[in-house]
Amino acid sequence: QAQLVESGGGLVQPGGSLRLSCSVSGIVFSAYDMGYYRQAPGEQRDLVAVQTLAGSTKYADSVKGRFTISKDNAKNTVYLQMNSLKPEDTAVYYCNARRTTYDGTWDYWGQGTQVTVSS
Repeated sequence: QAQLVESGGGLVQPGGSLRLSCSVSGIVFSAYDMGYYRQAPGEQRDLVAVQTLAGSTKYADSVKGRFTISKDNAKNTVYLQMNSLKPEDTAVYYCNARRTTYDGTWDYWGQGTQVTVSS
């Protein structure tokens, strides 16, 4: 059974940095696209960044140039480095593992970690 365990959230001042980690077990990590989504109160869950199994990356426009997603296949872990944080980055951040084949899509989620950007 897939398990995605997140860590690294917290309270940070505007302009500060945080690094989120997501440790994955129970699936073949290298066979999945790995991403982070976030959800603010009263808002929908939106894509922040994704790294495909082929290694390409995609970012939401609002975080381009500030956030970096990376994977360590040896540690089955995906990271989200967040720099120059803004109050509008405040949200619960969720790790996601997704695999799409000809016969369906498999989606797994972490428990979420709170990121609060405030002075």
